[in-house]
Amino acid sequence: MPTRLTALDSSFLHLEDNGAHMHVAAVMTFEGVAPAYDDLVEAIEARLHLVPRYRQRLAFVPLGQGRPRWVDDPHFNARYHIRHTALPAPASDEELKRLAARVFGQRLDRSKPLWEIWLVESIDSTRFAILSKTHHALVDGVSGVDIVSILFDPMRDPAPPAPPSAPWLPRPVPTQTELLAEALLERSTVPAEALRGVRKLTRAPRQVAERLAGGVAGLGSMALAGLSPAPRSSLNVDIGPHRRYTWVDADLRRFKAIKSSLGGTVNDVVLTAVSLALGRWMRGRGEDTDGLVLRAMVPVSVRAEAQEGALGNRVATMWAPLPVGVEDPVAAFDEVHRAMRGLKESGQAVGAETLTQLADFAPPTIMSQAARLQARQRFFNLVVTNVPGPQFELFLLGHRMLGLYPVVPLALKQALGIAIMSYNGRLGFGLLADFDALADLEDIAEHLEGAIDDLARVADADDRAGRTGPRRTPTPVAT
Repeated sequence: MPTRLTALDSSFLHLEDNGAHMHVAAVMTFEGVAPAYDDLVEAIEARLHLVPRYRQRLAFVPLGQGRPRWVDDPHFNARYHIRHTALPAPASDEELKRLAARVFGQRLDRSKPLWEIWLVESIDSTRFAILSKTHHALVDGVSGVDIVSILFDPMRDPAPPAPPSAPWLPRPVPTQTELLAEALLERSTVPAEALRGVRKLTRAPRQVAERLAGGVAGLGSMALAGLSPAPRSSLNVDIGPHRRYTWVDADLRRFKAIKSSLGGTVNDVVLTAVSLALGRWMRGRGEDTDGLVLRAMVPVSVRAEAQEGALGNRVATMWAPLPVGVEDPVAAFDEVHRAMRGLKESGQAVGAETLTQLADFAPPTIMSQAARLQARQRFFNLVVTNVPGPQFELFLLGHRMLGLYPVVPLALKQALGIAIMSYNGRLGFGLLADFDALADLEDIAEHLEGAIDDLARVADADDRAGRTGPRRTPTPVAT
């Protein structure tokens, strides 16, 4: 397991600035009364040997002469990372959302392993919740699915996990001098890696040339599509450290029926629903959307099957147009579908992967400035990420997971992020927003429900899926 952060992983550290927090997160709800805190700690500690990075912290190279590396935390204490709280009775999803927003608005402590798990008791006396929070430098959304599959069980009464082969003993933490010397040595060996690449070129010139040509074409597509400024919008304003959070729960069968009827992919349906919802929300605020096409940054996984379960980030980027000015659901779907098909054919994702690979050879100080520069540019209006999750029930200490709602972090000038994850036939939309900029976040969620309903209606998807409507707990009316 490599200990040096990749350039992409390191960039997520540099992006944390002025209220931006670069952790991915999730809200998970479970049936029944919450387990005892000690039982939860014991269960997680029994499996930490399967994810050794969770007991490691960052070590920073002096003078910025190298990217940080992972080292064992000699003072690791699972109870610091596994928190315990309860909602005041009577509680509902609304109180859970407010708690989640507060937790997700707090930056992780970089002097310790970059993760937290919160056990939340007492949601309407029939459910409890788990809030998870992991820094983006540690894990991306796709590998995070693998980690969840490790920490939770696919059956209610599983066999106990196999114990580690030996007790965990932290390796000595390198000194500042050792960190600097190691980084300088690695930098001096980069030419040797380049020579290995030259030898490979002479052995298989045709295959390498074809791959290089594909990467160059993809880079050109990225330059045309992603390096021009995104249109101005009310979503792109200065953000603070505080957050709002809500979710929408939908039926995955419904989305599959829509895409089968209209001809496209589930991701096309997701992006169309988001586009319709944002357009309605903007017009409701009196904003002009005529001809407006927002740009969404859509992370896509480039993780090979052999890399499933590995930590770190294997993601590339596509810039997806959101035609918020198109009000007709079918017309909006057609436009999104054509655009996404064109982006895939252009090799834009290949170009993004090429950039992340090239970035591994950039000096750390240049990478730091590049990451900060990227955060201040209007290349996109918001992030919309759709991650496939486990399509089977998961259990925690015998309690069935009911809902899974993900979180994508906000970058500077990005007041809204929408993360979608499928789980056991459901689609959970997690909407994270800046507290001050989007006081009407619930309106966006309601418009999203309406957009899904409209797409299902024009596609006759409810008859195909055998059910109706997204599922979402109504907001209580104050008296």
